[in-house]
Amino acid sequence: MLFLREHVQWNSLTEESRRRCGVKFRKRTGNAQMRLKDEQISRLAENILGNLTSAGLIAVKKERGAVLAGIKTAIADDIKAEEALEKDAEKLLDQTLAAMRGEAGIDRHRMLRMIKEKMAKDRKIVL
Repeated sequence: MLFLREHVQWNSLTEESRRRCGVKFRKRTGNAQMRLKDEQISRLAENILGNLTSAGLIAVKKERGAVLAGIKTAIADDIKAEEALEKDAEKLLDQTLAAMRGEAGIDRHRMLRMIKEKMAKDRKIVL
């Protein structure tokens, strides 16, 4: 989001203003993997920029295309970081289960979720 700080001016981001522009922050649940296509990322970036601009939360200081490119890059980077986190968590879980020699009574999905949450916190990734 550093890119956005250089290209837009943020106005107050109150709970009311977030509600008006449709920005929602909520905790994700589950372990579902969803890979966004480039066209979906583009539409998402357009919606984000449009909602923030129309709600008066930001004022675009540079070319709209440059701001959209920055938003798309931020989204793509976040997706890549989450994919790497998922892969690393799976690897650590496999190593842990191998070291435990398949001890009975272990819920693989629960353990994976716990590992991912811990790794995300360490890497400062919001899930």
